[in-house]
Amino acid sequence: MIETSIDEGTETMRASPMIQRTMALLLLLLGAVLAPAAAAGTAPKGDWLLLPERVWTAEGDAAHTGWAVLVHEGVIAAVGPRASIEAPAGAQRIELPGATLTPGLIDLHAHLFLHPYNETLWNDQVLTEPQDYRTLLAAKHARDTLLAGFTTLRDLGTEGAGYADVSVQRAIDEGLIPGPRLFVATRAIVATASYGPGPRGFRPDLELPGGAQEVSGVDQAMAAVREQAARGADWIKLYGDYRVGPGGATAPTFTPAELKALVDTAHQLGRPVAVHAASDAGVRLAAEAGADSIEHGYGASAATFQLLKQKGIAYEPTLTAVEATEQYFHHYVPGRDPPTPRMQEAAHAFRTALKLGVTIGNGSDVGVFAHGENWREPAAMVAAGMTPAQALHAATDVAAKILRQQAAFGRIAPGLRADLAAFAGDPGTQIGDLAHPVFVMKDGSVYRRP
Repeated sequence: MIETSIDEGTETMRASPMIQRTMALLLLLLGAVLAPAAAAGTAPKGDWLLLPERVWTAEGDAAHTGWAVLVHEGVIAAVGPRASIEAPAGAQRIELPGATLTPGLIDLHAHLFLHPYNETLWNDQVLTEPQDYRTLLAAKHARDTLLAGFTTLRDLGTEGAGYADVSVQRAIDEGLIPGPRLFVATRAIVATASYGPGPRGFRPDLELPGGAQEVSGVDQAMAAVREQAARGADWIKLYGDYRVGPGGATAPTFTPAELKALVDTAHQLGRPVAVHAASDAGVRLAAEAGADSIEHGYGASAATFQLLKQKGIAYEPTLTAVEATEQYFHHYVPGRDPPTPRMQEAAHAFRTALKLGVTIGNGSDVGVFAHGENWREPAAMVAAGMTPAQALHAATDVAAKILRQQAAFGRIAPGLRADLAAFAGDPGTQIGDLAHPVFVMKDGSVYRRP
C-alpha cells in the first residue's frame, strides 16, 4: 500500500508502516551481519588473561599496579598480582600497557532514542523522525556507548518511540547488535498535558504524538504502570514536575495521591521508580511517595537532600545535560565563559548532596549530548567537587547497587560477570582519561582491543 502525504508543500510518496518496519528490520539485521568483528563482539568467550598496567577494582579507591585479571567463560575467575594468577594454557593474553582496567562503566540516565538537540530539536525528533529510523539510530547509539567503555545503561524513556527500547534490549541480548546491558523504562509516564510536544505553542485542533504516556487520576496512573511493566519495563520512569507553572515555571505535575499510586503499583510489581524532578517541591513529593531515584534535582534544598539521604534514595545529577543545553540555547562556550546561572544551580545542588552524603549515581542524560561521550558526566562530577575515585565509584559499584545488580557486576571480583573496560592513563587520578578507551569486554566477549 502506498500513501500520499503533503510535507511543506511538496507531495511525496511513502511506504506503508508495515513496509517501513520490514525494511528497517532488514537493514538492522544487515548491519549486524556486516559489523566489524571487533565491534560485534564475535570473539569467543573462553579464557582471557588481561594484563594492564594497573587494575582499579572498585573495592577501595586505589588502583593496583602489576595486577592481572583472568576471565573464564564470561565470569571473572581471578584478580591479583600477575605472579599469583595461573592462566590455563590456552588462555588468550591481552597486553594493555599504560592502561588502567576498571569495571565496565554504568550510565544510569540515558536516552538511546534521542540525539543532540543542536542536530535536531527535541520536538522535531518526536514529531518528524519515524520510529523505525529512531530505532536504527538507537542501535547505533548502543554500539557507540559500548565501545566507549559503558557496558550498562539505564534507558529512561523512548521519548515518543513507544516500546522500541524493549526490542533494542532483546536484539542486544540475543547478539544481533552490539550494545550495553540495558535496563529500560519504555514510554515513561507524565501527567496529562504536562509534557511535549505541546500543547502550548501548537494549534488546539492538532492531535500530537506524545513524548510519554499521559495519565490523570489514580486509576489511569495504576493502569499505565501495569501496562508498561507488562510490556517489558525494568524501571518505571515518572515526570514528577515539569514546566507547567505560570509562565512555564517548573512545578509538580501529579497530585500526592497520583504519585503514591504510581510508586506503590510499581513496587508491588517489583519495579523500582525513577522520578524526573528539578524543583524542590517536585523532589520532595517524589521522595515522600517512595521514589527509588531522583533525576536532575537542580532546585532541591539541603533539607530535601537530607530527606533523600534518610530514605536511601539515589540521586543522578545529569550535570552534562545542563552544560549541553546551555551551549545549544544560551551560547555558553566551555573554557571561555563562566558557568551560567543554570549550571551554577546544578553544581550547587550536586555539592549539597555530596556534602550531606546522599547516594550519587552516574547519570548523564546522554542523548541530549552525543552518545559515546558519556565520560563527560564523571568528569563534570569531579569538576563540581568529587574526587576521581568517587566519580569512578558512582559509575561502577554505586551504580550497580542502585540497579540492584551488585551481585552481578560493578566490581572486578571473582564470580562477577566479566564486564570490563580499560583506558589509556589512570582515570583514578585523572578522570578525563575515561575519554580514551582501549579495551572493552562485556560478559566475557571482547568488543574493543588494541
